[in-house]
Amino acid sequence: MLSLILVFAAIAAFALGGLPSCIISPRTSAGRVLAAVFSLAGGLLGLAGLAVFAFGSSLGEAFTLAQGGPASLDLAWVLPWGSFSVALDPLSAVFLAPVFAIPALGSLYGLGYRSDREDRGVRRLLDPFYGILAASMALVLIARDGVLFLIAWEVMAMAAFFAATSEDEGDEVRRAGWVYLIATHIGTLCLFAMFSLWNAETGSFALLPSQGILASGGILFVLAVAGFGFKAGLMPLHVWLPAAHANAPSQVSGVMSGVMLKLGIYGIIRVCSLMPIAPAWWGTTLLVAGAVTGIAGIAFAIGQSDIKRMLAYSSIENIGIIAMGMGLALLGRTNERWDWILLGLGAALFHVWNHALFKSLLFFASGGVVHAAETRDMDALGGIARRAPALAGLFLVASLAICALPPLNGFAGEWLLYLGLFRTLDIGGVGGGIISAPVAAVAAVALALIGSLAVAAFVRLYGAVFLGSPRSGQAEMVHEPRAAMLIPMAILAAACLALGVFPRIALIPIEAAVRSWAPTIPAGASIANIASLWWTAPLGTVLAAIALTMALLTRSFRRRARGAAATRAASTAAPGAISGAPGTWDCGYARPTPRMQYTGSSFGASIVHMLAFVLWPRGGREKAKGFFPASWRHEASVPDAILDRAIMPVVEWGGSYLPRIRVFQRGQTHMYVLYVLIITIALLVFSWMGA
Repeated sequence: MLSLILVFAAIAAFALGGLPSCIISPRTSAGRVLAAVFSLAGGLLGLAGLAVFAFGSSLGEAFTLAQGGPASLDLAWVLPWGSFSVALDPLSAVFLAPVFAIPALGSLYGLGYRSDREDRGVRRLLDPFYGILAASMALVLIARDGVLFLIAWEVMAMAAFFAATSEDEGDEVRRAGWVYLIATHIGTLCLFAMFSLWNAETGSFALLPSQGILASGGILFVLAVAGFGFKAGLMPLHVWLPAAHANAPSQVSGVMSGVMLKLGIYGIIRVCSLMPIAPAWWGTTLLVAGAVTGIAGIAFAIGQSDIKRMLAYSSIENIGIIAMGMGLALLGRTNERWDWILLGLGAALFHVWNHALFKSLLFFASGGVVHAAETRDMDALGGIARRAPALAGLFLVASLAICALPPLNGFAGEWLLYLGLFRTLDIGGVGGGIISAPVAAVAAVALALIGSLAVAAFVRLYGAVFLGSPRSGQAEMVHEPRAAMLIPMAILAAACLALGVFPRIALIPIEAAVRSWAPTIPAGASIANIASLWWTAPLGTVLAAIALTMALLTRSFRRRARGAAATRAASTAAPGAISGAPGTWDCGYARPTPRMQYTGSSFGASIVHMLAFVLWPRGGREKAKGFFPASWRHEASVPDAILDRAIMPVVEWGGSYLPRIRVFQRGQTHMYVLYVLIITIALLVFSWMGA
């Protein structure tokens, strides 16, 4: 029980951490500092609890991750349904690790994020709900009763709403908050239906594996994918995600994208583990949904000019990759192929960790840019690497990791998924089955397309924001962030490198979680043996040496170039020299200006045009007239195809016509009694016709 005690202590520390900001005078920074201290303490206590659960304790705790034994607690409560039932098992532990780590680092990051522009009203709202968000996510992961799960889920949803809209002075922030609130409660309604049906089938709200085949198993699966898919951001249920993540404070964006989305993934995995069978269409559904989500998510990311909105769409892409891994694992359960289960679910859980690390790092780093430049428009930035080299270097590490390039963690996670997808062509493979699934192997093509588009998206992002020359005065305002912001980012970057070079360390708890999800996997099976990841450490060493050599050579060439430029300047200033004369081979660029650079929009215009049938971009090009046109303009935007093209027109139509039915709301009691009488008669007639 020591592990659960530490986890409860962590939940309490997170939940109570915002109280000092509500009590202490806003004229001082003491409340914010105490909130960060509580969050850091909560993160450390939670990680200590996971360590105790993993390796046992001197007090005699018997369960370890490798054994897969849960630490549990079941208490009665005053509610007429369910009980206060919690447990810690390997699957919960894998998801709890980022829940404890990322919010703690985000609280430290927040100390520097608001030190320059103190907003006491924002702090009073942000600090309490930021801690409650972390605490409720942890409670969701250990809940083993449907009623407790829904209570924690709703607290998490509301805490995320208030934390994300704490900077509510803008209309866009408020609009994003309301869209999130509506979407998350539609998903919660699906979960209410799912848990009610689960109670009707099993006679209990306890989240324990069913002992028999459920008649409504397919409906439970569909409700789980719909309800949890809203939170995870599966397309087309993603409508709340881009605007909410773009307009939230950067530490909140990092937690929502890096951690909160994964609770939707956890819900689907947990519900599937409770049902004894998995029909083939379950896995196929998640494979297709993951492929569509991944391709469409990264395609929309390429069309964005808002740096944080682009990162939000990239999160949708990564959720798609995780869903593909879950689909492969479900197909493995259907066909009794434990190698598909190990590689599919192992890749999904590995990518849960990977995305938590590099996406939080990307949002934190982008927050450093937005904090200084006071703009999220990539086309207004540029040249930041010269003014903030540490920030640029950390952003580069995260960009390489999310593009799945070795030796970083994104490569190791997607390598497992590639291996699993290609194994679906292997008839009678290691799993001992005689079934293949060639259709599933097509998902490998989708994964390759996702990877190539991700490279294009982040080359565009990094080049437009950090390279070249400043395109506006706002870009010239960017400076190196404070140490409180750089330290959490450096820790995340180091973790990305460590998991990429030594992935076998992460596979120990991940494999234990996979075995707890599928207990029939043979004892001698191992992800590391199938994937043969022994070569990652030597490869990482070689690539690190190459990168260091290139960095030293680049520095040497830059010094020589500066010396040559100084020599040319001196010769130009010599007597008889023509001041400002162009070079012999200047090719018309003797006096370049920032307007001559590619912008992010122009760089991605060809890809957006190629994917126009998916993206439906707005705007176009103004044709140049004459031989020497005075102006030429290209302006385009890529709105969300589901929210802006489909949902909002329907909402606006309803807003125009539905007020007409207010005539029935007269405020007169006898009219309402008449309505009740009419409905009662209609129900009696309906029941009589049914009989």
